[in-house]
Amino acid sequence: MKFQALLMFLVILISGLPVVAQNGWNWPEDRATAMEKNALYTDAMKLDNYPEALKNLTWLFENAPDLNPSIYINGQKIYEQLSEQDAEKKTAYQEKALEMYDLRIKYFNKEAQVLNRKASTAYKYYRNNPEKYPELLDLFEKALELNGSKLYDGNTIAYMDIIRRYEKGAGDLSDEEILERYDKITEVLSQKQGENIESMQSKIDEMLLEVIDVDCDYVETIMGEKLISEPDNIKLAKRIIQLSLSGKCADSEVFMLAAKTVFEEEPNHGMAKVIALKCKGNGDNQCAEEYLSKALELTENDLEKGEVYMLLGAMRANAGALSQARGYFRQAATADPSLVGKAYTSIGNLYFGSYDDCRQGQSKVDDRGCYLAAYEMYQKAGNNSAMERAQQQFPSKEEVFLEGKAVGDALSVGCWIGESVTIRTRD
Repeated sequence: MKFQALLMFLVILISGLPVVAQNGWNWPEDRATAMEKNALYTDAMKLDNYPEALKNLTWLFENAPDLNPSIYINGQKIYEQLSEQDAEKKTAYQEKALEMYDLRIKYFNKEAQVLNRKASTAYKYYRNNPEKYPELLDLFEKALELNGSKLYDGNTIAYMDIIRRYEKGAGDLSDEEILERYDKITEVLSQKQGENIESMQSKIDEMLLEVIDVDCDYVETIMGEKLISEPDNIKLAKRIIQLSLSGKCADSEVFMLAAKTVFEEEPNHGMAKVIALKCKGNGDNQCAEEYLSKALELTENDLEKGEVYMLLGAMRANAGALSQARGYFRQAATADPSLVGKAYTSIGNLYFGSYDDCRQGQSKVDDRGCYLAAYEMYQKAGNNSAMERAQQQFPSKEEVFLEGKAVGDALSVGCWIGESVTIRTRD
């Protein structure tokens, strides 16, 4: 009996003590009232009775400010709903809604995450209020610095939009300051993944061009001269690349200089391919093949490899190195099965175009072996129209008969082709 009485006494004693922290809740000394107010405001929210919810929540703000992050998360929602219901107090309620983010940071930290949300909400409230633009610029800049690539996708566009709106009004940002902010936004966006990233970057570029007169002359002279004097300025080089693509100035020498500068510092498959294609466009095949080879070294992606092999094959073919071209086309088909049709059609075209170089003039059947070989490559490619075109160049039945050969026999095709094919006739 004495033990049971003692146990009951301890239970009563413990239940009467204020609970400081339990399951993320930091209850105040007047726990009963706090629990009541918490229940009342959440019930009122469920009923969309936001004035009543705010009345009870205000007590918690004043008497238990570190109770739980939820009071500020819900507080922001309540103030936002009230701002939509009361036009006269709309601005005041919006300011209180934004204050909820600041109080949440004050009592529960997580500044980066909370500012990410605050920036998004503040943009929604203030994007049409020029007086708030300086405040928004500072908010977005801090949110970007704290979050980096975790900055919300929408916030990248919103930040550039505020820069645009501010500068088209009475803004006092210099071109250099605008470009610096643009660089940061673009850098963050470049680290993101998703189907919409390219279109988002295009929107950001368009907004930049609304506030800065960035034409090809600007990129090639002002920015180009600066890069020449600062050859290790990677940020500048990246900016030149982005603006050159936006302004359709990618054929300039400055673009190539910037691309090679970035590649030397941050070698990657994509940049190597860009440089290669620009070299090819300039007629510098040696440069193109050099960077395509580097592109191969910098990727383990079979789809990317297949694309590069196709480019190398086409370049070797144009240079007359037909055997090497065939090798690259075969590697493309192996790396990326989706390229089988394109790769074997390319090999078939090499064979089809070799008649004049390979014919010996001693056997019409042998001389037309290149067309038979082309036909078989087109067949592998599943290219019916090309097969018909090759078939028209086959030897005739009479030519096969007169040379003592027969349809269906194997024929060894010489020259650089070196294939064994089946004799077929065009009639």
